[in-house]
Amino acid sequence: MGDDGEFHAQDEAVDLSGTPPEAWLALGFFWLLGLTVFYQFFTRYVMNDSASWTEEIARYLLIATVFIGAVVGVAKNNHIQVDFFYRHMPAAMCRWLARLVDVLRILFFGATVILTVQMMLKLGNARMTIIDLPMNLVYGVCLIGFCAMLLRSVWVMRVHLQRGYTVLERPESTMEDRG
Repeated sequence: MGDDGEFHAQDEAVDLSGTPPEAWLALGFFWLLGLTVFYQFFTRYVMNDSASWTEEIARYLLIATVFIGAVVGVAKNNHIQVDFFYRHMPAAMCRWLARLVDVLRILFFGATVILTVQMMLKLGNARMTIIDLPMNLVYGVCLIGFCAMLLRSVWVMRVHLQRGYTVLERPESTMEDRG
């Protein structure tokens, strides 16, 4: 409330300097998805002549948005967790379980990288249904996402080891906290 008795809202300055590169890439895929869906809507309902390729490409752009966007979640360490038990465990046990979670996350993303490469090799020259492009383009984006999640998982574990605790041990902390 101001001195004049009126409510005055003021926006804070937006600072995008801490936005990771993968977030910008995911945003790019999201905008391409939005434009594709808009084009699909326009051709179907305005022109009454639907572009057949838009549904398939929109599906693949959604996949790209999700897999690249998931890297941001790994980088921010926003994975699903249950911290109830961590609040009632001894500190030493908490620390070892939190380290185990970091190691298992790295192993999981390492396995997904290997399995995605194996699947891409088995697919060979498979083509998309409507657009004559290789399906490995789609799976390549998934592979890039899994590789980035693997690298970010290693980075997250390194941060945890440097500062001496994880978000599981201190749920109020974030990846930006440095001690």
